[in-house]
Amino acid sequence: MTAPTASQQLSRQGANTVTVLTVAVPVALGCALLGLTMTGALNEETQLVDAGSLVRWGMPVARVLHDAMAAVTVGLLIVAAFALPARRTDHGAVSSVQHRAARWAATSGAVWFLAAVAGIVFTGANTIGAPIGSAVFNRIFPEFLFRLEAGQVYLVSAIAALIATVLAAFATRVTTLAVATVAALFALLPLSLSGHAAGSLEHANAVNSLAIHLVGVCVWVGGLVAVLLLRTRTKGATGRVIARYSALAGWAFGAVAFSGVVNASLRLTGPLDLVTTSYGWLITVKAGALVLLGVAGAVQRRKIVPGLLREPTNRRLFVRFALAEIVFMAIAIGASVAVSRSQPPIPQAPTVGADTRDGLIGYTYPDPQTLQRFLTAWHWDWVWTALAVTGIVWYLLAVRKLRQRGDRWPIGRTISWVLGCAVFIWTMNGGPAVYGMIHFSSHMIQHMLLMMFVPLPLVLGGPVLLALRTLPIRNDGSRGAREWLLLFVHSKWMQFLAQPAVAGVIFAGSLVAFYFTGAFQASMQSHEWHVAMVLHFVLSGYLFFWVFVGIDPGPRRPPYPILIIALLATLAFHAFFGVAVMSSATVYALDWFRALGQTDTAALLADQRTGGGIAWGAGELPMVFVALLVVRNWRRSEERTAKRLDRQADRDGDADLTAYNDRLAALNDRD
Repeated sequence: MTAPTASQQLSRQGANTVTVLTVAVPVALGCALLGLTMTGALNEETQLVDAGSLVRWGMPVARVLHDAMAAVTVGLLIVAAFALPARRTDHGAVSSVQHRAARWAATSGAVWFLAAVAGIVFTGANTIGAPIGSAVFNRIFPEFLFRLEAGQVYLVSAIAALIATVLAAFATRVTTLAVATVAALFALLPLSLSGHAAGSLEHANAVNSLAIHLVGVCVWVGGLVAVLLLRTRTKGATGRVIARYSALAGWAFGAVAFSGVVNASLRLTGPLDLVTTSYGWLITVKAGALVLLGVAGAVQRRKIVPGLLREPTNRRLFVRFALAEIVFMAIAIGASVAVSRSQPPIPQAPTVGADTRDGLIGYTYPDPQTLQRFLTAWHWDWVWTALAVTGIVWYLLAVRKLRQRGDRWPIGRTISWVLGCAVFIWTMNGGPAVYGMIHFSSHMIQHMLLMMFVPLPLVLGGPVLLALRTLPIRNDGSRGAREWLLLFVHSKWMQFLAQPAVAGVIFAGSLVAFYFTGAFQASMQSHEWHVAMVLHFVLSGYLFFWVFVGIDPGPRRPPYPILIIALLATLAFHAFFGVAVMSSATVYALDWFRALGQTDTAALLADQRTGGGIAWGAGELPMVFVALLVVRNWRRSEERTAKRLDRQADRDGDADLTAYNDRLAALNDRD
């Protein structure tokens, strides 16, 4: 019997790949239905209202197809934008393999969108409790879609998926692929609001961790499918592509593991639930698959990737490992769908806790505020904490990398960055977060910390400069993290934002837009608006301080006199805002505070005046410090200019001064 030729081996590998990818969706669906049967979620008697068999069985089918196609679309787009080789001549235009990945992403994205639409219809019927097409369904469904949060969440997600699909279908530039990737990732975030909230006491932690979980799973699973589908088209770059995906998969694995632990801890009463409840068994299956996939990923990174870098065409071992991983990923996705549709051991009631106010703020209502309690109160917000800790660890590892190769990095920058991250952790977990939902003055402390005292030390840490000096450089024209970062900081968009007037308007003008409209109350009542508030405060503060005292590279800054004028104008406007809040006779977010039982209008106005004073006074110290830094930088710039001119005069014998004197002498002779 003769040995199979190389072409026969490739043909066999291709057939195996198609078979496994085709079977993966039914495997995920089978696991989902099996899990739902175990937990009794498919039984009619467990349903409060029954919309019929079509809805009861159609929802898990649509969800499995939705999740699978979402992962494939995200994976193809992120691999195309960050890992695939670029075009040889015009690096900004999509290469042939990137074009193929984008078209496949458009196809899977179209299926994702259709599955999302089907999911909206099924979810609406299940929420309404009426069969699809019935008179009750037809009358109430528009209300569900446009007025209820559940319908709005699915609608926003479907629209974002459609935008990503259209961008992928017509993408001719790599930047368009990156925008499509962002749209696809954004489409996953609203879905976290539709999952179990682990009781309203931990709604924020449950939603945040689920959002991280969804993004991590899609990047991990979809990226593996993408590199597997594109392996024969990358040719000699296969090793590099898989190595780049492996780095992304490592981050995704960490995100999935962390968020999975947080989510499970919020839904289980204890470790015994893992083996004594059907819901716990589903969690155990997911955790087991995660562990096996983590081991496989470690083996792939240490053994398979180096071999592919040496022999890019020898992909047999990688294909075997990848196909086995996809099978386990399909099992995990099926278990996840079953988990999302099953009742966990901890009741998911709208309000949990002895005090009805607990359900409004999302944690146990604290004791009356005192200075000691404000300084010592604590409630963990796990995702924000993990983000800050990751920032500290990354920064310290990057500094160590610099020093190992003999480069210097000022210790002051390291201290500044760590300090900013530490202040952020306390702001999001300590007294400002605990009492910020209850008192306007405490909220204003949190606001000032997020907008001024967190961004300023972060800016002085120079994270962009550190990243550019430590991230690997791509030599094949493709764009990795370093290349995308460089493109962003030197983009026309950043040139516009880096204008002092623009940064000042965003920084100070957002205060008016936030407090003098309904945005403040929305941020207290809605988790997604609260997250948007935190991101806006930190990013607007970072942009503002970077324009004036940042050390990171970016667009050219205006002359120092203009910076001083813009800084003084912003300081004056900030003081005006504080005075306006202090003198206001209207209680901001009155409905929110009344819902918390605070009905004394005079006391609310007094607390609001205190908050206005905090806004006025808290802005003075960092602004004065920034002004001193600007003056110092101005003086140093003048000194550097003077030294440069002196060195030039030494080289050319002070030719400029001599020419100037000759011109004066010529003018004098003419007179």
